[in-house]
Amino acid sequence: MNVRNDRLYVDTPRRAPLSGVQLNAVMRNVYAWMTMGLLITAFVSLFLSRMEIPLSQPFFLGAIFAQLGIVIALSWAINRISATVAGMMFFVYAIITGVTFSVLFMIYPIGSITAAFFTTAGAFGAMTIVGLTTKTDLSKYSTYFTMALIGLFIAMIVNMFLGSGPLDYAISIFGVLLFTALTAYDTQRIAQMASNPKMQVSSEDTLKFSVMAALTLYLDFINLFLFLLRLFGGRD
Repeated sequence: MNVRNDRLYVDTPRRAPLSGVQLNAVMRNVYAWMTMGLLITAFVSLFLSRMEIPLSQPFFLGAIFAQLGIVIALSWAINRISATVAGMMFFVYAIITGVTFSVLFMIYPIGSITAAFFTTAGAFGAMTIVGLTTKTDLSKYSTYFTMALIGLFIAMIVNMFLGSGPLDYAISIFGVLLFTALTAYDTQRIAQMASNPKMQVSSEDTLKFSVMAALTLYLDFINLFLFLLRLFGGRD
């Protein structure tokens, strides 16, 4: 499971009304950043898989720790760095994710990877619409989402030692359900913040907000994809 970022860059109200051209402009920036990140990850993973470059275990573990370090650094330093630096860090994260994802082509058949990707894209798109249109305030479930994420992480760690097939299947189903719901929750949360009248599309602060929001949605997409891929299975 890729590390999630739950600390968006904000000094704006979290429950601003969801309306206005300003919202659309800011959200377009968010989805543009997210899309670029996903394209970079896909390109790097496909390129490395075609080159058949072997990744040593120390290098692979180092890449995972680098991913964790970048998310933590972005979360804690976003108020002190420029939007350019934040964007570069996001792209570096996407590149490193592509490196680690290249091993998926050695584990799963291309059919399973393709099916998982298109299923993820469909589910993500549907939950994005739900997040933008629902009248239900999803923020009231934030505590439950946090508890579910912690429980999911603990269960995955435990099963690393148990190696239980049924537990792995249950974890995958739970992960799919959780990140499907989180997509709607994060979309609503980001849209509410983006709708604030103080958000100037071209301002430095808004650009940094866009990067952090894109990272959050990017991680939702990536994690949903990984859990779906585990369900589709078909390991080589």
